[in-house]
Formats: sequence, C-alpha cells, structure tokens
Amino acid sequence: MCNIAQEFAIPVRTLYTWVKKLGWVDLPSNPGVEQKLDERILALLAKKTLSEFDINLLKQLQSAKLRELRFKSEKNKVLNANFNTSNKTNNTTNKESQDPKSQNDNKLKGSAKKLKAKLADLTQQDILKAFKEDLFTYQLDLYNNSYHRTRNILKSRQIGLTWYFAREAVTQALLTGENHAFLSASKAQAAIFNGYIKKYLAEKFDIEVKGSSKILLPTPKGTAQLDFLSTNSSTAQGYSGHLYIDEYFWIKNFEKLKKVASAIASHRHLRKTYFSTPSTKSHDGFHFWSGGQYNEVAEKRALPTLDLPKDTHLRKGWLGPDKTYRKIITIKDALKGGCDFLDIKQLELEYAPDDFAQLFMCEFIDESQAVFSLDDLLGCAVDDYRIIGFDSKKPRPFGFQPVWIGYDPSRTRDSSVISVVAPPKDLQKGKFRVLELITLHNMPWQKQAQRIKHLTEQYTVEHISIDRTGSGFGVYEDVQKFFPKTQGLHYNPEIKTKLVLNAQTYISENRIEWSSEHRVIAQSFLMIKKIATDAGISYKASRDTKTGHADAAWSIMHALYKNGLSATQNSESSYIHF
Repeated sequence: MCNIAQEFAIPVRTLYTWVKKLGWVDLPSNPGVEQKLDERILALLAKKTLSEFDINLLKQLQSAKLRELRFKSEKNKVLNANFNTSNKTNNTTNKESQDPKSQNDNKLKGSAKKLKAKLADLTQQDILKAFKEDLFTYQLDLYNNSYHRTRNILKSRQIGLTWYFAREAVTQALLTGENHAFLSASKAQAAIFNGYIKKYLAEKFDIEVKGSSKILLPTPKGTAQLDFLSTNSSTAQGYSGHLYIDEYFWIKNFEKLKKVASAIASHRHLRKTYFSTPSTKSHDGFHFWSGGQYNEVAEKRALPTLDLPKDTHLRKGWLGPDKTYRKIITIKDALKGGCDFLDIKQLELEYAPDDFAQLFMCEFIDESQAVFSLDDLLGCAVDDYRIIGFDSKKPRPFGFQPVWIGYDPSRTRDSSVISVVAPPKDLQKGKFRVLELITLHNMPWQKQAQRIKHLTEQYTVEHISIDRTGSGFGVYEDVQKFFPKTQGLHYNPEIKTKLVLNAQTYISENRIEWSSEHRVIAQSFLMIKKIATDAGISYKASRDTKTGHADAAWSIMHALYKNGLSATQNSESSYIHF
C-alpha cells in the first residue's frame, strides 16, 4: 500500500478509505490478458523448431500484446488523472499530501517540457548538419543507403559502426519522432549504444537524457522511444520501431531471435539493420548473410534466387533480389574512407595473419580443422553475467572464495593473458566461471609476474598454472617465489592433448561460463586446430610467428587443468612440478 501511495503521491489513509469503501479486497484475482498472451508466446518459444504456422501465430500474439499494452497505457493515463484530481482536492485539507515524490515528479515533467521546447527550436538542417559533419566517407555511404528496408553489413573491428549507427538512429528519431530498438550480443554492447546516444545529444545539442534500458526523447513530432534490449528472444516482444542488431554473428540461436525480433520492424515504413564481424560459416547468421535463407523461400514462390557476388563487389555495396542491401567494410576500406585512428602496420605486428584476416578483413574463421564447436562456445557465453559474491570494484572482488589462475605468455606477435576462474564446490558436476580475463601488452616478464602477485593479494588463490615454455619461464620462476606450488607446464603433444580434451569436456557439457562481452574467448578457442605429427595427433593454435595465438583459450585451459589432474588422480589437491 505504501508503494502505491508513493507512486501516485496519495496519502496512505486515503487509499485505505478507498479500499474499504469500494471493496477492492473482495475483487477476484485475474492474471489478465497480458499474462495469458505472455504464457502463450513463451510456450511457442520453448519449441526447438518453429513451423510456419507457429511463426504466424507468434506474430499475431505479439500484435495482440502490443494492442493490450497500448490499451493499458491509455487506461493508466485516465487513472493517473483521477488520482491527481483526488490528490489536489485532498491537498487543500491535509498537509500530509505534500509528498517529496510528488514534487520530484513535477520537476521531471517540467524538465521534459523544457527539453521538448529546446528541440522544437532545431531545424532539420541543424540536425542533419550536426550528424554529418563528423562522418567518414564509408559512414556517409551507409547513411545514403539508410532508406533500404534491410541492411546487412559485414564489418572490420574498431571502425566506428556502433558509434555511427547510434548517431544515425537518434538523428532519425529527432527528425521523425519514431521509435528505435537496439539488440546486441551482450548487455555491455547495448550499453555502448546508450552511452554514444547520450554523449551525442549532450555534445551537439546540450541535451541531457536519462535511462539505461530505454530513453524517452521528446521531439517536435512526438516522443520517440529508444529501447536497449537483451538478446533473450522472450524480452524482444511488444516493441515497435526501427531495429538494429549488433554483432549478430556472435549471438547464439540467432535464427530464432531474428524471427521474433524482426517483428519489431514489421510495419512497412520501419527498417532493419544487421551488422557484425564474422565468426564461422556454420553459424546460422551465415545462412542469412549468404542469401540461403531467402533462396529457400524464393524457390517455393518461384522468385529470382540470390547468388552472392564476390567480396570485391560487396565492398562497393550491393542490393540483392531479396531487397537487402549488403556491404563489406574492411579496415582497408575504412582507411581509404578517411578513418584516421587505426594504424594498420601496427595491427599487423600485433595480430597473426589468421586473426587479422578475421578481425579486420571480414574473413570467416576456417572451421574445417577446428577442435571446438562455435555453437558450444556461444552456449557458454552468458549475457546476464552475475555471480553471487563477485564484484570487480571491491578490493577483494570474490571475498575469500577460492579461485584458480591460468597464465599464457606472449610469443613473437601475441599478448600475454591471465585468466581468473572460480571453481565450483562440486568439481565433478559443478560449473566453472571465468571471473576475469586480463591481457598484458608489451610488458616485461618481471611486471607480468607482479601482476599475478597482485591477484594473489586480491583473491584466495588455490592454484596457478603457467606455460613455462620459452618466454614464460621467467614469469614462472618469479611467481614460484611468492607462490611455491605454482604448476609449470612444459608444452609437448601429450600436455596439449590433455589440456584440449579437458576443456572440450567442460565446454561441450556447458560446465563453464563467461561474460558474452568477452567474444575474444570464443574466437580464441576456434583458433585451436588438430594437426598430425610424427608422434601422432596433436593440437596447435597458431603459436608461431606466421599464424595466430589463441592466448585467451590457453590461459583458461591452464586454469582448468588442475581439475583435470584432480579428476584423474582422485584427489582434491594435486600439482605437477617440473
């Protein structure tokens, strides 16, 4: 009752009078139309595969829910008006109604009116000038093609597309008053959209807006709603607006999500934009990118099929028979288009050819010899990553609960990586969780050892495993001085096989989790491949000067290796010293 009183700024005694007078206590409990619609929608989403009938029914249910939400919104406006009228009457006779919450609400309403008045002074020319003046050529080209119903962009890493699409969306919202929805591979990525929009409005128009999951933006043509949604398909319901899906090649069950999320932009004037760095051709996003999904429909309806042109043609931008505008933007295209914050020569020194091709040249990862499945890896990536007792901002992030540490040293090209893993209480059946992934660039081995020492002061460390082969030996010797039971791994085919098979078990059984914002973990595991040697089968993750590194994967496997040894030797604590 107190919450209701605070929400509508009504004295509690007044609410109790209404309850008694109107007999609210005796009213029957009814789940309501919205809950029933949600139950039916969730029942459909629980299916592993959706038939055409299911998809059509799902769209009808979502439309019905949208109508119900609008009805409830209008109904609440009427109720609020009645409550406010009653409150004003009561204020004249009862000083208790002078609630601070009510005063805050008035301030917010005044702030919204002031914001709307400020935006009303902006002309279309003002808005477009502010938007275009900071764009590179390839970003301006995306804007010139923003009228297409669907855009599908394969992009290099770190060329400013999330930044660009955030500005594009808020510019269109200011001009039209239309809603926009953003779906990302992780909540952290969705938060980046939110931050870019707030910063843009503050810098360009001196406008401050609030909201984390949504922003309400008053415009001359109505209030535009900007929603920042989870990749959980059940949360992408009941919204309507222009749709942006970021890093879709790294979203698990993308095809299922796409069917639900695309309903957000089902009205003919709404547009859909998909953009991502590539993962593998086995990901269901490739079926969408390549046109295979469209061709299945085209063949049934006797429509022209789609034959994806060569990459050189796609880098110019191409509109296919499915009315989807496709474009590839590599790092070289970005540099040619004016991008001045990337140094390609330095990046080529820091990344091995395979990694560089995937991250910056829009090439798909070769899965033909891959040891780990992308689908299994994406299943370990958790969007809502909250671990009980873990807070990275605290001096002791995980309290006094035990952790295991794995370290992979730098080679000629790659960086050193330290992983902090929380083991479960039940080592045979429980789930491991990656708490931290720390990358060290161009750091002397003495300082790398000091970074590990700092972790032993922050955490209750039970186990440290270090690859002491080559450049890792100095770190191993230093760490042994303050953590004598440090495990040193001297790489050979047998050790690598144990590491990989151990990790395969945890990943395939979904017994390890990490935050979905750490896409580098999945990328890293995909780089590990099976090779033939004179001694038999071994595993390689491009760990020489000519290929990749997979350092994040190896560091996690080092941490997990303690349990592999424990499980083999039936002992709770077991270390190998070399």
